[in-house]
Amino acid sequence: MSRHDHHFSKTLIDWYSIVKRELPWRETRDPYKIWLSEIILQQTRIDQGLPYYNRFVEHYPTIHDLASAPDQSVMKLWEGLGYYSRARNLHATAKYVSEVLSGEFPKNYDGLVKLKGVGPYTAAAIASIAFNEPAPVVDGNVFRFIARYFGVEKDIADHKNRRHFLEILEEVIDHDQPGTFNQAVMEYGATVCKPSAPLCSGCVFRTECFAFIHKKQSDLPIKSKKVKTREVFIHYLVFEYKGQTLMRVRTDSIWTGLFEFHNITAPQAVSETEIANLISPFGDLHYQQVQPTVKHLLTHRKLWVSFTHIDVPNQATLDRIAKDLSLKTFSWEEVLTLPRPKVIVNHLQEAVF
Repeated sequence: MSRHDHHFSKTLIDWYSIVKRELPWRETRDPYKIWLSEIILQQTRIDQGLPYYNRFVEHYPTIHDLASAPDQSVMKLWEGLGYYSRARNLHATAKYVSEVLSGEFPKNYDGLVKLKGVGPYTAAAIASIAFNEPAPVVDGNVFRFIARYFGVEKDIADHKNRRHFLEILEEVIDHDQPGTFNQAVMEYGATVCKPSAPLCSGCVFRTECFAFIHKKQSDLPIKSKKVKTREVFIHYLVFEYKGQTLMRVRTDSIWTGLFEFHNITAPQAVSETEIANLISPFGDLHYQQVQPTVKHLLTHRKLWVSFTHIDVPNQATLDRIAKDLSLKTFSWEEVLTLPRPKVIVNHLQEAVF
């Protein structure tokens, strides 16, 4: 099977032109909006990311609007989307492009990939869609589709093998429509050549696909085992007095820039004794756990999160707790305006509001 003819790209683009989903970032060549969509859709499903994209475009229609926005406003708008380093990088890059590059994005892959938060995949997507550069994209969906169709038996978890996939894509990418080709190859991997249940019966490539011909769909792509997930237990203490509570901004984790309650974090479940010992210096406080422990999955961590709401008897005690534990006092109305981790948002929606 030759990679050099145009059959593969033509078949793919023809398929895409018929079935593609109508999405706002597919109707523009504006690098700002394409960049915004690509950052939002990293590690995020389209149906989840679309409302965030629309809100960002509404609040910040230009790169200059986003650059001049307060940090807390950007984080609040991102709230619930996860992988919060994306939001921090998004804002940092907006400031750089606005202030240093006068609002003009680099017009090629080599310039784009140097921007904070823009990796090879994102740079190739922007370069091809906005600037018509034949830079192929490679993500999990593309790895899977290309491995199955061309019979590539190389471990996709080994970074050095990425070059082999890129060489294949560089041969088959449509140089006249590189942006359309890239969106099509991603769409095909996401909607047809799916991980556990590929839709082979309706696949337009099935008569030429290596995996289909050799019945190796479940064997390809080859991927070595993931890093073992680490379990972490987080127990939040929600101090309350007359419509007020205590929080602090996180400065040292993936939740940097988000507000959270005081917590005990450990590799095992937090005991009632540990909670009692922590609050005992503040007098006789009434507390109760208001909901069962919940599981919250991150890339390499499994979080077990629980909450204890604690009634504080007076303002003086609340102020002392805030001082001793380096917390700040907020009304519940103010808490609603703060950017918070999704696990806290979910808890408050169930337990408080």
